[in-house]
Amino acid sequence: MKAADLIAFLDREPAVMRVEITRVRGSSPREEGAVMFVAPQAMTGTIGGGQLEYMALDEARKLLRLGAETGHMDVPLGPEIGQCCGGRVELTLTMMDTAARAEAVAEVTRSEAALPHVYVFGAGHVGRALADQFQHLPVRCMLVDSRAEELDMAGASVEKRLTALPEAEVRSAPQGSAFIVLTHDHALDFLLTSEALAKGSACWVGMIGSATKRAKFESFARTHCEGQSTETLNCPIGMVPGVRGSRDKRPSVIAALVVADVIAALTSEPAAEPVASPTM
Repeated sequence: MKAADLIAFLDREPAVMRVEITRVRGSSPREEGAVMFVAPQAMTGTIGGGQLEYMALDEARKLLRLGAETGHMDVPLGPEIGQCCGGRVELTLTMMDTAARAEAVAEVTRSEAALPHVYVFGAGHVGRALADQFQHLPVRCMLVDSRAEELDMAGASVEKRLTALPEAEVRSAPQGSAFIVLTHDHALDFLLTSEALAKGSACWVGMIGSATKRAKFESFARTHCEGQSTETLNCPIGMVPGVRGSRDKRPSVIAALVVADVIAALTSEPAAEPVASPTM
């Protein structure tokens, strides 16, 4: 959920109930702290969907009709409600006053500021396809290129950065960032990839190419980068571990495979400490 979307929702709706998962025992669709906001005829956010969410929506709207300030639900996630998670969740429902609305916006704003950064170097066909998909995910995506005309062709709601020094973007990136390198120039690909690997704090580094291109980069790294290790480099990209390889080279298919790999890396347990996970 984006802060701008929540602000628009709260501005439209005079009566809103905040629904939060406050306790989880066993398995559940979402984690403790997951929130949704419910109005009489609208909602935003999610606590995991399914029958649990339908029950919470009904309860929240009943409380809104009654003008109640708070409510509580203790729901077993078993066959009796048509879910098979097997756990149990407790929900707290709270009517939102002015202070609660302000805090909700502040919370979403903090979550946005803590989103992991994903840098896509190269605004060609695959770069634009990546931006199209990352715009819907909980990351801050930057599409970087030196060609204004290519950036202008990108319609995704991501940050577009026109620069003649893309390596500066790598150097200034925060810890835990992901770097996807697919420019129009192999020499530039090598420069940006070596910069990303040299940071040592990247969560994911990938370069478009083939086994041959990887071998050439490994030779380049040994010769020109003081024997830089390429062990963590993903090249060719789009080869998701545990997933059968695809022969389809269409940009959208390549992008889907790369996005899956990047998101898996960003949300894995080792990445959990530096990467804040928004609850909405």
